[in-house]
Amino acid sequence: MPESKADPPTASQPVTYTYDGPSLKEATEALEEKKARFREMGGVDRVQRQHSTNKLTVRERLDLLFDDGTFFEMGLLAHHQSQSPQMQGKNTPADGVVTGIGEIDGRKAAVIAYDFTVMAGSIGMVGEIKAGRIRELALRERIPLVWLIDSAGARIQEATGSMFARTGDLFREQVVMSGVIPQVAAMMGPGAAGTAYIPGLADFVPMVKGTSNMALGGPHLVKAAVGEDVTAEDMGGSKVHTKISGVADLEVGSDEECLQAVRKYLSFFPSSNREAPPLSAQAEAIDRRSEDLYDIVPANPRQAYDMHKIIGSIVDDADFFPMKPDWARNLITGFARIGGRPIGIVANQPKFLGGALDVNSADKAARFVWLCDAFNVPLVFLMDCPGFIVGSAVEKQGIIRHGAKMLYAVSEATVPKVTVVLRKGYGAGYYVMNGRAYEPDVIVAWPTAEISVMGPEGAVNIIFRKQIDAMPEAERAEARNDLVAMIREQISPYVAAGWAFVDDLIDPADTRLTIARGLEAAANKRIERPWRKHGVLPV
Repeated sequence: MPESKADPPTASQPVTYTYDGPSLKEATEALEEKKARFREMGGVDRVQRQHSTNKLTVRERLDLLFDDGTFFEMGLLAHHQSQSPQMQGKNTPADGVVTGIGEIDGRKAAVIAYDFTVMAGSIGMVGEIKAGRIRELALRERIPLVWLIDSAGARIQEATGSMFARTGDLFREQVVMSGVIPQVAAMMGPGAAGTAYIPGLADFVPMVKGTSNMALGGPHLVKAAVGEDVTAEDMGGSKVHTKISGVADLEVGSDEECLQAVRKYLSFFPSSNREAPPLSAQAEAIDRRSEDLYDIVPANPRQAYDMHKIIGSIVDDADFFPMKPDWARNLITGFARIGGRPIGIVANQPKFLGGALDVNSADKAARFVWLCDAFNVPLVFLMDCPGFIVGSAVEKQGIIRHGAKMLYAVSEATVPKVTVVLRKGYGAGYYVMNGRAYEPDVIVAWPTAEISVMGPEGAVNIIFRKQIDAMPEAERAEARNDLVAMIREQISPYVAAGWAFVDDLIDPADTRLTIARGLEAAANKRIERPWRKHGVLPV
């Protein structure tokens, strides 16, 4: 007879399992050890190599970007999951990109920071998944997003098939975020191919001199594609992009200076387009007079001066943060404060081209005005503009199209706008510098202002040319001077004031107070435009 089977266990006879794994404390200690290894980035040798090129490591940069003790990292333990033969045996702590959220001057900001010590900071599939999550959080939480770019671009060892297709989300998402949250792309090393389009779509792009560069193709690719021998610096260094192309906004001397510039830039902006810019707790009195202005602007309207001195005299603590200061130098754009209130300044610069506008300066102004308008930063226009440059050269460059871009931006802006006409306001230059028809909340002029379709000399040459040519040679110079004086009287600021085309003629020393009062009056400004999906920009 077969042996009967044992009865199954009952509740009074529980099964005993043996656990040979670590305790919770031991598991936690192992976790901390692994995190410590991942925080070592690419290892001692690669960190030393990073330092030898005058660059900080990604984690040293984050310590300077964020307020002490506020950075919360996300995705530290991520690493590549690729099955490609080229990736086998590769160690990629955090998959070459550090992501997370911290505080800058007490306000939240998100970061995507590429780590050059890990596979040259290249974008891998897992790293891009991490970056995508941070982009999602930044938009959802409505906080600024900062990229610290030190990257060779897409990771070629992984960038095949579906991986390549996935990375395109980055640029589409940047467009969705544009004008919703501030976007900064700090170039702190190379930015090739994919990582070159990030700054192309960002709001603010500082570059570190001597160590940063960006281009759609690196030197090796350029050599293979077009046969050109060129260095990364000559093709896309900070000099190229801050002085020639205009892609970057500011050249700085070191990583430390770059991160300080990022912090200062964000101090002028709200966290999103739903908020007002933050007021500074340390503000000068708005009624401080600027009597030094009497000696800065020459009486002779044809004599140049430095508009930076005007700006320094009227803003809080003479503190001005320039945007694209080395590109299109005939126009100044940048941020400052008056009475603690952030403002964006658009000012003609008579030191270059007499302050006349050209293709690049029109583009520079349009982009800056759109930036300020998107984030509720009031605009102040300091006008001394003899108009647009004319001639066949600029017509071939498309001066009409580029000038229309500036007209479009200034017309479209609905933030508070204050215009001060210091000297010249001629022709279309008067329009694009926020003249009377472009909805300034306050428009005033100095007693030296001239508002006209053109300057008196040009008007005489057109109106009285035949009359002067008919005169004896000896009489022409005196006759021309008399006619110029007559025309100058006709374009006197008192004529504009008499027609109420300006709100007031002011003492230059009261320019600061006038601007402050204008911005206060317009603080609750609301403008309703006809509904449209979007305009057709003249780009």
